Amino acid sequence: MKILLIEPYFTGSHASWAKGYQKHSRYEIEILSLSGQFWKWRMHGGAITLADQFHQSKFPPDLILATDMLDLTTFLSLTRAQTYNIPTAIYFHENQLCYPWSPDDRDVIQKRDIHYGFINYTSALVADAVFFNSQFHLNVFFEELPKKLKHFPDHRGLNNVKKVFKKSRVLPLGLDLKRFDLYKSDRNLKKQKPLILWNHRWEYDKNPRDFFNALFELANQGLEFEVAVVGENFSNNPNEFDEAREKLGDKIIQFGYAESFEQYARLLWLSDIIPVTSNQDFFGASAVEAIYCGCYPLLPNRLAFPEIIGIEYHPENFYDSFDLLVEKLGKLIKDFEVTRQQKINFDVDKYSWENMAGYYDETFEKMI
Repeated sequence: MKILLIEPYFTGSHASWAKGYQKHSRYEIEILSLSGQFWKWRMHGGAITLADQFHQSKFPPDLILATDMLDLTTFLSLTRAQTYNIPTAIYFHENQLCYPWSPDDRDVIQKRDIHYGFINYTSALVADAVFFNSQFHLNVFFEELPKKLKHFPDHRGLNNVKKVFKKSRVLPLGLDLKRFDLYKSDRNLKKQKPLILWNHRWEYDKNPRDFFNALFELANQGLEFEVAVVGENFSNNPNEFDEAREKLGDKIIQFGYAESFEQYARLLWLSDIIPVTSNQDFFGASAVEAIYCGCYPLLPNRLAFPEIIGIEYHPENFYDSFDLLVEKLGKLIKDFEVTRQQKINFDVDKYSWENMAGYYDETFEKMI
């Protein structure tokens, strides 16, 4: 089987997922992509450029697998002479119906943000199969979709919600976790102070305010710790990062995107605690990577996290309020030697491509 994987936003977790499946699948996978920038323009115009690339390609796919950043309806209309009889699937890493937009975004201010969610809706409507990276993601998508459709004056097509739901299912994110194993010995180099990790994108939806405010409060209590602030950052980072650099000072041992995967992996193995404060995480890949490397997770009792590591098995790793986050994080810092010695199985290895690739292959085989 030959699979054409179309990714208009080829960077970060999107690129890692595409390359990971390409590497571990038993089938031949060709990636059609655009650089990971100007995400709004990718959703509007990426399909046109990618359709041109498809016409120039000599790869004859048995299946087209697109991601949520593609306007699949436009792509298929521009390639219909070649794609009319090829099964198509769309994979939702995230969706713009439920995404927590920054209130300062120009599209929110001018009430244009709803159109990006509409692109996700029409793409799901035209696809033969729709996949979400978590059950939480699938649930919130179908909770929000009818609400958004009711914004329109008439011919809302609410019956289409059931049509899309019937062809939707969960396909958990595959991650290349085994590549971290090469640097596992760094775990023996841990320092005398606990190292707290931020390894997410430096953006509004990851809620850096609560993360850093918790650290400010604990620092004011006199607790000793260090911080590694990695993850993908951009030219317009939230102000919280500049404030943190100033207030936390020499507590910060790393501030900025890791220059190489080796540096990133070593930092994860050296880290002790990962407190997650996200307002949006449909899966939480960066948290899973850290947990795989032995980081002790402190997670919000919301979003996909209770599902991803199983809150029923690890209730102590979750918090319900900012005050409880500060309380639990403070205790972990004080007792960090005990935390380091704990051997807890969070079962995140199941998301490794070694375990997921075959499941993906079988899923797509059924479509053919």
